[in-house]
Amino acid sequence: MRNQSQRLARATLLVATLFTTLPLAGAAAQAPANRNMPAGARPWMNASLPADRRVALLLPQMTRAEKRVLVQGFFATDFPPKQFTAPAEARNGSAGYVPGVPRLGIPPQWQADAGIGVASQGGAPRKRERTALPSNLAIAATWDRAVAERGGTMIGAEARASGFNVLLAGGVNLAREPRNGRNFEYGGEDPLLAGTMVGAQIAGIQSNHVVSTIKHYAINDQETDRNAGNSIIDPAQARMSDLLAFQFAIERADPGSVMCSYNRVNGPFACENPWLLNEVLRRDWNWPGYVMSDWGAVHSTAPAITAGLDQQSGYPFDKEPYLGADLDKALMDGTVKQAQLDQMAGRILHTMFAKGLFDHPIEAAPFDLPDATLAAHADVTRQAAEASMVLLRNEGAILPLSRAARRIVVIGGHADKGVLAGGGSSLVYPKGGNAVPGLQPTFWPGPIMYYPSSPMEAIRRQAPDAQVTFVDGSDSAAAATAARDADVAIVFATQWAGEAFDVPLELGNNQNGLIDAVAAANPRTVVVLESGGAVLTPWRNKVAGLVAAWFPGTAGGEAIANVLFGRFNPSGHLPVTFPDAVAQLPHPGEPAKGDVTYSEGATVGYKWFEQKGQKPAYAFGHGLSYTSFAMNGLRATRAGQGVRADFTVRNTGKVAGKAVPQVYVAGNGWEAPKRLGGFASVMLAPGQTRQVSVAIDPRLFATFNEAARNWTIAPGTYQVMLGHASDQIDQTATVTLPKLELPAGWRPAS
Repeated sequence: MRNQSQRLARATLLVATLFTTLPLAGAAAQAPANRNMPAGARPWMNASLPADRRVALLLPQMTRAEKRVLVQGFFATDFPPKQFTAPAEARNGSAGYVPGVPRLGIPPQWQADAGIGVASQGGAPRKRERTALPSNLAIAATWDRAVAERGGTMIGAEARASGFNVLLAGGVNLAREPRNGRNFEYGGEDPLLAGTMVGAQIAGIQSNHVVSTIKHYAINDQETDRNAGNSIIDPAQARMSDLLAFQFAIERADPGSVMCSYNRVNGPFACENPWLLNEVLRRDWNWPGYVMSDWGAVHSTAPAITAGLDQQSGYPFDKEPYLGADLDKALMDGTVKQAQLDQMAGRILHTMFAKGLFDHPIEAAPFDLPDATLAAHADVTRQAAEASMVLLRNEGAILPLSRAARRIVVIGGHADKGVLAGGGSSLVYPKGGNAVPGLQPTFWPGPIMYYPSSPMEAIRRQAPDAQVTFVDGSDSAAAATAARDADVAIVFATQWAGEAFDVPLELGNNQNGLIDAVAAANPRTVVVLESGGAVLTPWRNKVAGLVAAWFPGTAGGEAIANVLFGRFNPSGHLPVTFPDAVAQLPHPGEPAKGDVTYSEGATVGYKWFEQKGQKPAYAFGHGLSYTSFAMNGLRATRAGQGVRADFTVRNTGKVAGKAVPQVYVAGNGWEAPKRLGGFASVMLAPGQTRQVSVAIDPRLFATFNEAARNWTIAPGTYQVMLGHASDQIDQTATVTLPKLELPAGWRPAS
């Protein structure tokens, strides 16, 4: 342990001076006389004290140089393009490292990407093999908080077991642009659903004494021109859409850090945007954590600090060490005040105390984890994948597949090898390596990764007496011939997505033609979609079955087979609208560079479709089951400052299943005809009835007044609607509300 402390001390000194060219005036005078303070003289290590008090005890003991160490993070992987060598104490091949201060017991921050598991950097010579959850969008498709929290708990535990105490997770940007290449990392198109589900995942991660970020703050809704694009949106409309998703998630999980995004918002860059950071986040929401930058998102020193940035992350991705040597100079010439540095360091320490980094230090950082641990975690991700799958179409009850089938043809999508994953910084490298190596691009944001969980092999295990054959789908005519005499043909359609690029809604590589040909040859065709989000489905009425499997994670092949054969009754519901055509979108042209004006404001996703009277291919909230549900007895009553919806749900079918009742609300003068007000996830045996109560947040009845900085509910009668999807409403009740004004930072009582 003494050797480890010495190594940490050397690393602290090395990184603190790495890019510093000027001495810190008075630094020596600020240093306490005892340079080797004994543990017993560290009152801030008293875990019974509140975080604020511990910060107040520790901060005066720190030198200016030590405070400065906390506000600049470094990439944790060697980066030859910038002639950068990662600090020796970093976790090799990971995303980031912030040195600690061993003299005062301040631990380092070891940072790992990302939201679906412990990722490795593509440039690392050796990759950590870890467990991947289904994509965040898939987790949102479960509409089940428990699934999200359980998944977050698993990846948080794996992060901690791997030697990381900060996970760069918690993507909550809305799917405002359905072609956004990173939509698979986020929580869908509705602020309540996204904020609730991502918040549950963050809570699970942080239960391991691991800090989770929430990102990318904010209005970061496309990858095209992501480093310079300017998102232009009415501030009040932003508060009711993208920012409300962040607000809901922060209230539910209290993430330790907010990661500011690359883009500009109404002019200034997000990481030096006073309205986003100081006004909304800190003044209005009263959030106590620290703001870290995305890797390469900092553009200044004093303006960024004054606007509310606390930590520059991942240097040398930025052009300059803005919170390193440049900050030293700014402190010397007075353009940044000592009080500002104190505030930045204090916010970082507050999170480190509050989330347990001091009291539950990382003890080890094994590169490999036990097979038994990975197997147990694979079981968690398999269950999450099963719960995430959305049965979009099931004509003639073709699903679940019969185990009496004698000939099954599996077509396309490399389904003989594995399941697709999203690309970029969130990519988790699996046990066993890439099942389909060599696909282009092989470098970042690639490689295109297929996890070695073969749907075809899992199907064979489910139907041991059937002849299961595979056709790669490159020749549509050959695939149609193979499918013609099969009991069922299963086409796996894939669309890769990833960081730094946007994707078309159309499936590539003539997959639409393939599906058309196979469906024409065999009406008993089922399509399984592996994608990062919505895609166009012009062939949907020609196939008997359609399942959205998203990017299903480490055990995705087994999960797909379990759903297809009815071992798991699908219960997923769409977290995004599947359009019928690109022309239906608010911005049907290709994602633009430069200024992107979101004139639709808060009218995102299903709200846009309903406002414009457009019928999508599949509506937000849509999802079928192998059983059926009836919902009755809706009553809406005032409850505190909000509303409560009470009703019953009954399983009217012959198998157990999970119902997802959705409550929508409607009022006057809103951005759209209705908003999602609440939802539940209810497991029911055949014939079972359960009473359900859903609380509706008063802000979902309100509009935001930016000038007054409040939520305003107009007096009058509102509709409360109960249904199975946004376009499938079963019952409507009314409730009368008085005029009510709530401050911008209002939150429900915990």
